[in-house]
Amino acid sequence: MKSQYNLFYIWTVSLVAAMGGLLFGYDWVVIGGAKPFYEEYFQLRSSFQIGWAMSSALLGCLIGSMLSGGLSDSFGRKRLLILAGLLFIISAIGTALANSFSIFVWFRILGGMGIGLASNLSPMYIAEVAPAEMRGKFVSINQLTIVIGVLSAQTVNWLIAQPVAENAAGDAILNSWNGQVGWRWMFAAETAPAALFFILMFFVPESPRWLVKNGQDHLAQRTLTRIGGEPFARFELADIRNTLANKTSVNFRDLTQPRLFKILLLGIFLAVFQQWCGINTILYYAEEVFTAAGYGVSDILLNIVITGSIMLISTFLAIHTVDRWGRKILMLIGAGGLAVAYFFIGGSYFLHLKGLPVLLLVIIALAIYSFTLAPVVWVLISEIFPNRIRGAAVSIAVFSLWTASLILTYTFPFLNESLGTAGTYWLYAAICLIGFIVIARKLPETRGKSLEEIERQLVD
Repeated sequence: MKSQYNLFYIWTVSLVAAMGGLLFGYDWVVIGGAKPFYEEYFQLRSSFQIGWAMSSALLGCLIGSMLSGGLSDSFGRKRLLILAGLLFIISAIGTALANSFSIFVWFRILGGMGIGLASNLSPMYIAEVAPAEMRGKFVSINQLTIVIGVLSAQTVNWLIAQPVAENAAGDAILNSWNGQVGWRWMFAAETAPAALFFILMFFVPESPRWLVKNGQDHLAQRTLTRIGGEPFARFELADIRNTLANKTSVNFRDLTQPRLFKILLLGIFLAVFQQWCGINTILYYAEEVFTAAGYGVSDILLNIVITGSIMLISTFLAIHTVDRWGRKILMLIGAGGLAVAYFFIGGSYFLHLKGLPVLLLVIIALAIYSFTLAPVVWVLISEIFPNRIRGAAVSIAVFSLWTASLILTYTFPFLNESLGTAGTYWLYAAICLIGFIVIARKLPETRGKSLEEIERQLVD
């Protein structure tokens, strides 16, 4: 059966769906490079205004992820991904043209809604299309495109910000080309890939699992046949029907059933842990992290690009290992490896080390995260929930992820002030140790199993 897989077709539809991840990554990170310029343009002075500008998109993420579950179960994965593409286009144009802070924030919230939809639906869609023995690799493509989006935003920000003088501040930044126009191009650059994603999503099929759940077996069989041939389609169709027998209606109360609730709790834990492991503080607050390590403005922007490149390389490694090594071993490597890395990062700040040693430790932490927790959590969230309630359950897990991200974003400055940078990273090390223990005791291995086999293993 494996020799009949139409890999070109699977790669095509997976890459189109994964473009949602690319836009997620770009929109998520681009604001960091634009920060010095839009803050001067809008004259943001209070900590509330500065924090609201940085985190407003996260509010949109929460809204998008909360709505995506019920809507995707009712209207399909494809339609909601098309909507996400449209929201990214509107947000990119609107943010770039904003002439007031309130308008800027509203369009950032719209972009966040696109992130919430894409972060939920892109990996879920790919998981529902890819064959079992290569599902981890294809779902990890979504993480790869997220990292490509992150690196693209970092590179665009770096190139645009290059002409700014090292000691520029205040009126000098406001009156510069970057202060008036350059930051707008950072956001506007997202329009082209967003439009491409929006258009291409019209040409990919709907998820066969969703089609069967909604009584469109003939369309599901057509897609499954294109994926793996007629014998594969017949087998998969029968297996999907079996797990959906007499259970086609979606009811959020189903998630409170003891057997489903424990799976939901596991999914929520994985989602929250991916954020509270602390790595995103390096992406969100790279300027503060590298300043504390003794780097200047130009060096910080270059270091951010370097860290993004390391994340990209590490994600490629994850794609080649997730279906060979398994999900659980990679999660354990990630939790344990980050605990050790954070211990030494905290030690470097405690001993007041500067420059290259801190940069190398940060790169090691980012490499571990990008090789393990970053892609594998999305794979697990997309595959551990039963067919009939996958959309609702994934939306709750992703909503939990963005809530955890919002809490992480807000607490880092306070933790950094009260515990010091060293104490903050030692706290994250302790959280990673807790994650290691829970993963070792509670997480099952799902490598090489169909979504229906996983459902029977966890639910029946």
